[in-house]
Amino acid sequence: MYLGVSSSLKHNGPEDWAEKHVSLGLKSVVFPVDYLSGEETYMAYKKAADKAGLLIAEVGVWKNTLAKDPSERQKNIDYAIGQLKMAEKIGARCCVNVIGTPYGPRWDGGYRDNYSEECWDMAVKMIQQIIDTVKPVNTKYSIESMPWMIPSGPDEYLKLIKKVNRKEFGAHLDVVNMITSPERYFYNDDFLRECFTKLEGRICSCHLKDIRLKEEYTFQLEECACGKGSLDLELYQKLATKEDPTMPMIIEHLTTDEEYISSVEYVKNRLNLN
Repeated sequence: MYLGVSSSLKHNGPEDWAEKHVSLGLKSVVFPVDYLSGEETYMAYKKAADKAGLLIAEVGVWKNTLAKDPSERQKNIDYAIGQLKMAEKIGARCCVNVIGTPYGPRWDGGYRDNYSEECWDMAVKMIQQIIDTVKPVNTKYSIESMPWMIPSGPDEYLKLIKKVNRKEFGAHLDVVNMITSPERYFYNDDFLRECFTKLEGRICSCHLKDIRLKEEYTFQLEECACGKGSLDLELYQKLATKEDPTMPMIIEHLTTDEEYISSVEYVKNRLNLN
């Protein structure tokens, strides 16, 4: 596995950005600028990453490409296309987004119709449109697994892959986002094995965090920093490394650089990455 963080870390320019990641013993990075920054800027970051031996794991989209308003939807799809073109040029492992939704006020929120046939059809056509416009060779377009929209489990991911039917479409694995039941929580080791078995050969990047059960009714789960929950991190590392020795595993959703640095040190010590 190649450990990374979703934070850009406070930095002054591309070389400083790369040096800060290397100094923490990281091997992969989330790209810190988008295509709107201009080719000169984003290629400078690529050059710095290459010089430092850092794998560019992910280019993010993080916009609602299924927005209800047609003009907003097209604007966001165009942004995803621009991000995928940049990801292709810089050789990122993947360009990643979540499916999004037209069914409620929160763009990444949970709604019943997120699982409707209408949503499946819109999602597949949207992904195909983005991929077919760019026709990437060096990178994959991917959708992050989510708790309340497709794909919320490995079988849904396989269904999505089959429906999209594009070799340029890869799986982005966030196991914690898919732990949504007592069975998946208490037997997360079995669920980890299920995910990597069913998605074998398709996973291009993983997110690394933890999950814990809140001690109150009803059944409530809470995402947390690595080591603060019950996820079998050792098995996660083993399975990810078996899938790909250079698999990016990105620590995310912490608040400050200090929290990221602390989590990096914890993970490195626990998983013997020093």
